[in-house]
Amino acid sequence: MYHLLKGLHAHLTRKDEYSVVIIGLDNAGKTTMLEKIKTLYNPTPGMPPEKIGPTVGQNIGKISLPSTTLRFFDLGGQRDIRSIWPKYYDECHAVVFVLDAVDQVRLGETWEVFDEVLNSPRLLNLPLLLLANKQDNPTSLSVAEIRESFDAWQRARQSREADAREAAREKAKGKGKGRAMDAEDEAEEDGGERERRGSAGVRDERLASLDVMGASALEGTGVKEAVNWLYVRVQNARRIDDGRF
Repeated sequence: MYHLLKGLHAHLTRKDEYSVVIIGLDNAGKTTMLEKIKTLYNPTPGMPPEKIGPTVGQNIGKISLPSTTLRFFDLGGQRDIRSIWPKYYDECHAVVFVLDAVDQVRLGETWEVFDEVLNSPRLLNLPLLLLANKQDNPTSLSVAEIRESFDAWQRARQSREADAREAAREKAKGKGKGRAMDAEDEAEEDGGERERRGSAGVRDERLASLDVMGASALEGTGVKEAVNWLYVRVQNARRIDDGRF
């Protein structure tokens, strides 16, 4: 009877565990964000900011919420180690992309990397949060300004791509190729256009469900709101996968 009751208690108190990947450029404050989450939700406080160094590989943290455990994987953001990010996508339940809302010099690089994340088919059905960190700094961009910056970057990129395609077409015409080669070029161009449309479709679906939030990993403002967002979204995503909705 004891073992039966013990098993029943374990079943009733069991918590679902979800994995959350934290990514973003180096110096965006990802590890500071994770340590602040640990401080806010765990009995033992996380590492203080002054002791945090650049992440090489990963940092792991876990917090317990009602009926749910969230396990965080904070991944390094240096250019030469971003290639490890996709290896975590298949096993995670949500992704948080942390950006430095103060460092406007690197915003272009940030959007290039973020756009690669948006285009990943592996993440199409996963909750994705864009978290604008360092809101405690008076020079930081607001959430609205972050959205405007990304929209402007997308428009500029699309314009450049359109100009490049037009220039390539004009160059091909100027070479005076034969009809057979023209047909081959047209087929190649059509294939490239279909690929671009497919990629744009994935991106558009992601953008339609993308949420942007502001936070300060140093002061803790907005951190609980971000965790609450994750708590709700990972459970809703699982219910949809299970066919409960």
